Amino acid sequence: MEVKDRIKQKADELYRRYGIKSVTMDEIASQLGVSKKTIYHSFSDKNELVDAVIVDMLDYNRQCCQSDRKNSKNAIHEVYLAMEMLQVMFDNMNPSILFDIERNYPATFAKFKEHKYNYLFEMVKENIERGKKEELYRPEVNTDVVAKIRLETMLLPFDEELFPKNKFSLVIVQQQLIEYFLFGIASLKGYKLITKYQKERSDTYRSNKTGL
Repeated sequence: MEVKDRIKQKADELYRRYGIKSVTMDEIASQLGVSKKTIYHSFSDKNELVDAVIVDMLDYNRQCCQSDRKNSKNAIHEVYLAMEMLQVMFDNMNPSILFDIERNYPATFAKFKEHKYNYLFEMVKENIERGKKEELYRPEVNTDVVAKIRLETMLLPFDEELFPKNKFSLVIVQQQLIEYFLFGIASLKGYKLITKYQKERSDTYRSNKTGL
């Protein structure tokens, strides 16, 4: 692995764990066992490093979305595959990371907003239309309105006033919001499928926990 990629990987790991604001370039260098000069040879400053890490994160999210769509059996299955992806992304993630970017890295936050309001908006809309065609979502659902609601609820788990990190898990809150969204637009056929996927997910979790 190239030095630049190693730096991004370590920065990504530390940012997720501790938030962006509290992680210094000195700490990243120390964790990697290299000099700070080595990091500045690849990245001119922390702004550039943060931007590179977040751009990679958004690229990974796009790849996962495309994979989930390709490998899904139906619209609801696509959402559950996305839930698994979010679980991996959010596991042990510090909720402050998003607000650190918003407050301190406006150019990077603008890229996040573009990803959210363009790419993710279209993905959610297409999922809703797919679900309608498959008769899993109710036909009277207003696609644009519901897609916008879903986009805004995506960020609720990161609001530490609503969900303090010492009391709530990002993964669990996100899962609850996704299923709240699904049940809100599901047809009777879709409702039955959601409960089926819920049970399968719960059974898998228990098996993994007990090792059976």
